[in-house]
Amino acid sequence: MASRKIAVIIGSLRKDSFNRKVARTLMLLAPPTLDMEIVEIGQLPLYNQDDDAAPPPVYTEFRDKLKEFDGVLFCTPEYNRSVPAALKNAIDVGSRPYGQSAWGSKPCAVVSVTPGALGAFGANHHLRQSLVFLNMPAMQQPEAYLANIGSHYDGDTLTNDSTKAFLKKFVDAFAVWVERHAD
Repeated sequence: MASRKIAVIIGSLRKDSFNRKVARTLMLLAPPTLDMEIVEIGQLPLYNQDDDAAPPPVYTEFRDKLKEFDGVLFCTPEYNRSVPAALKNAIDVGSRPYGQSAWGSKPCAVVSVTPGALGAFGANHHLRQSLVFLNMPAMQQPEAYLANIGSHYDGDTLTNDSTKAFLKKFVDAFAVWVERHAD
């Protein structure tokens, strides 16, 4: 398999977020066929359709950056049974202007992460609704809902062996998914 460039989008802006830790762990566990890079979203001002005619440079830079990738891995927390505003904003910025989406047809996967008990199930499935509209084939199996994640890390180090084994299985399946669906 050829090496595929994967954008890693982290829904949490918090410096020490568990989503960032999980994303970094997945990047370390990824097979060499995936060249993964975190694409930051915190610098994006709120999307405003009035800006489509003359977008802020940061919008153009973000969209152009996304176009360089073969696939996308989303790591999201759950805020009020949905995705964080920063993640939704990044999706909106990358999808506009209408008909010029930088997301289109890129294979993707979703990992939802929470220190709570439900594994951010609501955010995972809410994000998938947007991915359908964006024409992004989302990996269905294995699903990744990581609950009680705070007890799985010591600092930045994943200490839970079963979680590590699951994440390895997940990222390996994602590599196959990307290869099957990338243009």
